[in-house]
Amino acid sequence: MKLKTKEKQYSFLGNKKYRPKFGLMSGATWIDDPKRLLFHLSRYKFVSKMIDQNDRVLEVGCADAFGSRLVAQKCKIVLCTDFDKIFIQNAKNINADLKNVRFYVHDFLKKPIINHPKPTICLCLDVLEHIPKKHENKFISHLKKSCSKDAVYFFGSPSKESQKFASKPSRQGHVNCKTGPKMKEHLKKNFKRVILFSMNDEVLHTGFDAMAHYRIAICWL
Repeated sequence: MKLKTKEKQYSFLGNKKYRPKFGLMSGATWIDDPKRLLFHLSRYKFVSKMIDQNDRVLEVGCADAFGSRLVAQKCKIVLCTDFDKIFIQNAKNINADLKNVRFYVHDFLKKPIINHPKPTICLCLDVLEHIPKKHENKFISHLKKSCSKDAVYFFGSPSKESQKFASKPSRQGHVNCKTGPKMKEHLKKNFKRVILFSMNDEVLHTGFDAMAHYRIAICWL
């Protein structure tokens, strides 16, 4: 359908492919606290700037995969996974137009995922804080077994310091938030190199760690 806009160059906006498709989580965020969607997307934008067109990305805990679109534009393929089949079905529905994205229901606490060739990037945003401390090493071990030997890993997690400001639903799910030093210490047990960044809102920085609301770590073996 073409729109009869006053300025003709905007008539293409009538095409149904340009109608926004929010998912279960992104839609609720847009209604309740839209600025949080900016923070969420800025994390994916950062990752998209760090990867290459030939990369194969494994995303762990994609939820409705609203942010995955930014990464999909910058790499060869994205393998989106979540342990909740409701989120995966929703993600498929809102991202049906993306030809280089695949969706899988998978729980990395149970086992690695098998894909050939193996992913060169592992993206794990807003997941570590949901993994009980006693299981976190097993979880990361399964990620490493799922990816290529030279893979680069991106971990993003809200800071422990931020939790006193978190919503009740967030606090219920966030069972393992860490301070910056503790996050780096834990990741160093599993990776040879760990580079830790701080985030406040949509700004990535290397400022005073204890005031960071969120952290992103880049790791490799």
